[in-house]
Amino acid sequence: MDYTKYEDTRDLVLSELAVSLGAVDPASVDRLVDAILEADQVFVVGVGRVLLSLQAFTKRLAHLGVKAHYVGEITEPAIKPGDLLIVGSGSGTTLFPAGIAKKAYDAGAQVVHIGSNPDSPLRDIASFMVRIPVRTKKYLDDEIDSQQPMTSLFEQSLLLLGDIVAKMIIERKQLDLKGLWQYHANLE
Repeated sequence: MDYTKYEDTRDLVLSELAVSLGAVDPASVDRLVDAILEADQVFVVGVGRVLLSLQAFTKRLAHLGVKAHYVGEITEPAIKPGDLLIVGSGSGTTLFPAGIAKKAYDAGAQVVHIGSNPDSPLRDIASFMVRIPVRTKKYLDDEIDSQQPMTSLFEQSLLLLGDIVAKMIIERKQLDLKGLWQYHANLE
């Protein structure tokens, strides 16, 4: 294949995404949906492109009527028992998300890790993990390899997983898709 051509590169990326999302345990995603719907508020934390994927997910949760925040936003409220923190970190060792997870855990919030490394320090504080078993900086033996740069496949998979979870919430709550526009920003 000639990956200088759009069509070949598109097919590569889409096939990698099909493999990565196909490797996610459906039961863990069901648990994530339950945790979101049971939480008083949902917070997300990550860094870099992972944070961008999580911010898109946070925005979509807000569209579904979920009180959702990303750590560091200027209007971020306090986290407390009954709240959920979703930690996005492929390796599970990134300093800032891991530190925030510990603080949330100590505050009594539920912590869920979305990542690739099941043996990270987050396993000790996370209620459960949604594993996207793709290549990270750890290069674990059972990670799905990618021809894309760095951790692109994880970030893409995380973004699409967020949209999958949102669709599952829509179905569970039997929300009217047209009615969701009431939650969309209107100062545009």
